[in-house]
Amino acid sequence: MSSIAQSFRAIPANLWTRIKDFAGYGGEATYLWPRWFFLRAVGIVFIIIFAGIIKESAALIGPDGITPLPGAIAELRAAKSNLFEAIISSPTLFFLSSSTAMVALLQWGGLLAAIAVVLNLWPRMSLFICWLSLLSFAKGWLMYSGPMVDRLMLEVTLLCVLFAPAGFRPGLGAQVSARPIIVFMMRWLLFRIMFENGISKILGGDLYWFDLRAMDIMYETAPSPTILGFFDHHMPHDWHLFEIALTFAAEIIAPLIAVFCGRRGRWWAFWLWAALQAGIQLTCNFGWLNTASIALGLLLLDDKMFAQAAGWLRLRKLADYFKTTSAVTPVPPLAKWRRYALCGAMNLHFYLSIIAFTTLARMPMPAFIESVNRPLKAIFDGFGSINGYSLFSRFEPFQFVTEFLGSNDGGVTWRTYDYRYFPQKLDRISPFTAPRLPRFEANIKAQSALNDHATPLFHFVATRLLEQKQPVIDLFESNPFPDSPPTMIRVAGYKYSFTDLETYRETGHFWTRIYLGEYMQPMFLNPDGEVGKVTNDIDQLHVKAYYGNLEAQTYLGFLLLRGENGAPRDPAKAAQWFLFAAKQGHAVAQLNLAMIHLNGQGAPKDIPQSIHWGRSAAEQGLDAAQDWLGIMYMRGEGVPRDPVQALAWFEVAADGGTEQAIQHRDLARGELSSTDRSVARQRAELIRQRIASQTPREDS
Repeated sequence: MSSIAQSFRAIPANLWTRIKDFAGYGGEATYLWPRWFFLRAVGIVFIIIFAGIIKESAALIGPDGITPLPGAIAELRAAKSNLFEAIISSPTLFFLSSSTAMVALLQWGGLLAAIAVVLNLWPRMSLFICWLSLLSFAKGWLMYSGPMVDRLMLEVTLLCVLFAPAGFRPGLGAQVSARPIIVFMMRWLLFRIMFENGISKILGGDLYWFDLRAMDIMYETAPSPTILGFFDHHMPHDWHLFEIALTFAAEIIAPLIAVFCGRRGRWWAFWLWAALQAGIQLTCNFGWLNTASIALGLLLLDDKMFAQAAGWLRLRKLADYFKTTSAVTPVPPLAKWRRYALCGAMNLHFYLSIIAFTTLARMPMPAFIESVNRPLKAIFDGFGSINGYSLFSRFEPFQFVTEFLGSNDGGVTWRTYDYRYFPQKLDRISPFTAPRLPRFEANIKAQSALNDHATPLFHFVATRLLEQKQPVIDLFESNPFPDSPPTMIRVAGYKYSFTDLETYRETGHFWTRIYLGEYMQPMFLNPDGEVGKVTNDIDQLHVKAYYGNLEAQTYLGFLLLRGENGAPRDPAKAAQWFLFAAKQGHAVAQLNLAMIHLNGQGAPKDIPQSIHWGRSAAEQGLDAAQDWLGIMYMRGEGVPRDPVQALAWFEVAADGGTEQAIQHRDLARGELSSTDRSVARQRAELIRQRIASQTPREDS
């Protein structure tokens, strides 16, 4: 009994030892190699980030970009009552200057600093430059900063500034090993990312997680699913249940066993976490988010575990090398003020991370605590370096894709602007872009998924496309208007769904799509070359009519003639639009113009002109015009009275099956002799032949 009691008494002591070990206060553990590999991975991620910024910045914030940076910074400044508030809410060096030179300085400076991190040159200063440069872009171009990907790197990097070894060329950093409180904060960050992502799936209330169907739709609704995501989507439901189990194991169980189960638990946590993140990256293309998360997983390990892994792989020399190089010099004590400053900063970061979690979990807080939290949030939230994490806590019901379309013929035909990477073409699946993040397409996707109407980003893009800004055009796969520029741009919305495997094998199509409607009404160039927005159907008709759409010209003329659908009654303008379309051969417009000249409403009464336009419409095969021309021959109005010729036109008009034409034909037949009816049939056949050959000529 005494041995059992001693065992139970030992549990709290062992548990506390393991917690201290996880927190970096275990005593024997060293972290030189995990730190070295982790910092190199952070540097590589930053190279990818800044290379992407360099590639897209001209199109996003350049002088000819979607939202030129000076205007964006001016808006940030104007949104606050003073400059200090603007800087606190959006801390960016672009407040000093928003010139192209400053953009180049920060993006290239960030890239060089990232390379320095990889080369282990002055890592603390290099990481700080990376953090400051990314912060400046993230807060200066808010529209293009992903809510999670940039914030994750900002928080990671801010802690890395203290985690990295000091010195210009510190090597492995044995002389400057990480202080336990920094090790704890790095692992605490990883714990939060893992646990918060898992717990948010439970607290988020999404039915797809509760009824275990999340993986049935995850790949289909991911922003940029890959070919592996396509095939994973078609795996059996039991496989998807296994993936759900892996997800919760990696995000809820793994962080707990990492804390409470010692090195063995941290090994399990590392492999579960790495497997989950690698799977997401290979199937869903979430930029560098998963790459950075895998790198963070290295912090679960220590030098002894690295040597152990090399031993498992039978790399004895490498294992010995890890062992012999992991000896550290005891960390010298800090000066009192530095120790207090470090502990104060880390405790503040820890407290703010708790605030972020309670906000994420929507936990009610006492009024007193909330009154303390509110100013802290106001001060530190703008830096994006203390966050809550909730990846995949909710799913969209389907893949919603928006598509930019342009027209240079008044909306008669529309040409598509194809994205480079994201779903659009039915026979194309997204390539493996991760860990790179195409910011333009990612933000188009995110904003269309979160908003049921076009955000300013869509209007800005349409404006630049109409203005023929080459950097913006180059964001797309190709320019669909190499001949003449577009005069109208609209955005359509579609529901995309994966095809089944049989359809894929037969057609090569990965997607089917259903048109859901217009996501953004057309924008256009007005006669002065300025960009305008369509606000209603009449505006849209005017724009299409102005740019030569014959159907729009005719329909607009009809509405103006009758004063319907919000159009003011204006027969004179109606006649003008009918004339525009009639001159280009639109039969319905010609018939309407014929009746206007016949009645003298909207244009002077002119019977010869009326007959001219009516005959032109009839010769094009418009049965209403043929019936009208038959009436004119029957009455002898504008043409010699000729009942036989009238019957010939009625015969042709009746071919269209309209009741009125059939009645007129039957009445005319009853008034004519059999001989006249025979002549009329012969003339009708000649008319049909002329219409079929499209060689209209005057009646004899």
